[in-house]
Amino acid sequence: MNDTTRAARLGALVSRYGIAVAFLLEVLIFVQLTPYFLTADNLLNVSLQASINAIIAAGMTFVILTAGIDLSVGSVVALAGIVAASVCKIDLPFPMNLALGIAAGTAFGAVSGFAAGGIVTRFRITPFIATLALMTVWRGLAFVWTDGRPVWELPQEFAQIGSGRLAGIPVPALIMVLVFVVSHVVLTRTRFGRYVYAVGGNEEAARLAGLSPARILTAVYAVSGTLAAVSGVLLASRMNSGQPNAGIMYELDAIAAVVVGGTSLQGGRGTMIGTIIGALLIAVLRNGLNLLNVSSYLQQVIVGVVIVLATMLDRRRN
Repeated sequence: MNDTTRAARLGALVSRYGIAVAFLLEVLIFVQLTPYFLTADNLLNVSLQASINAIIAAGMTFVILTAGIDLSVGSVVALAGIVAASVCKIDLPFPMNLALGIAAGTAFGAVSGFAAGGIVTRFRITPFIATLALMTVWRGLAFVWTDGRPVWELPQEFAQIGSGRLAGIPVPALIMVLVFVVSHVVLTRTRFGRYVYAVGGNEEAARLAGLSPARILTAVYAVSGTLAAVSGVLLASRMNSGQPNAGIMYELDAIAAVVVGGTSLQGGRGTMIGTIIGALLIAVLRNGLNLLNVSSYLQQVIVGVVIVLATMLDRRRN
């Protein structure tokens, strides 16, 4: 075996397993640095902290696989939480009020996604501009709807969705696992998943092969909006209120998790397994730095450096 072959194989191994190795190294480092990291309570706390961002990142993975981007998800989180909280306050018998609240919040996310997909495909506006505009519209509506004040005095049962536990595990963490299992199966075992990769790999070739990129793109933005809304409902439940300023910068955290997880910004390549590891890597990084009393400002710098390194690795792979 010559040096070129060894280098190629090493590069392939780093490309395939690099994120998993980096995650394990990160865990080992924090285990050595702080005795509080590997406690059951802290690990459950990490899963809870990771869940909101990870669920958004799952939807973002579909979008980035098509070489798109969805900057509206943070504002969708805020407005979906407000919609759900407002509907839950309607004087209806339990559990109809909760069911309608959750359905309304989630439905708003789907509508937002369809709107984003429609603007991108019908009017040929780039995903960056289309979702940036929707980000501003939804955030503005959130403040107009609430007059800048939280929606609170919600039914106590609503708080159990985001703060409750099942068999000792936080409910949002269980929902996160369910979302990733379903998303992984959709991407790897269904015709729709193959179409997503095909459109992301080469949209023109997909069209010539008889696919409808417009429908597929609209569907992936709808998935992204719906999962962002699920996170919004969970976040509103955890805070027991709908907050117009919730979800600020969440879009960047979700994009970071997807990119760190190895999904290519050029589209056509990536996995849900990589995204969940990327989301956990960022959550563990923030948690470990908190345990070490590193300031939140310096944490932003460190997370930013990790994102830059991941992006550089992505460009090198391409």
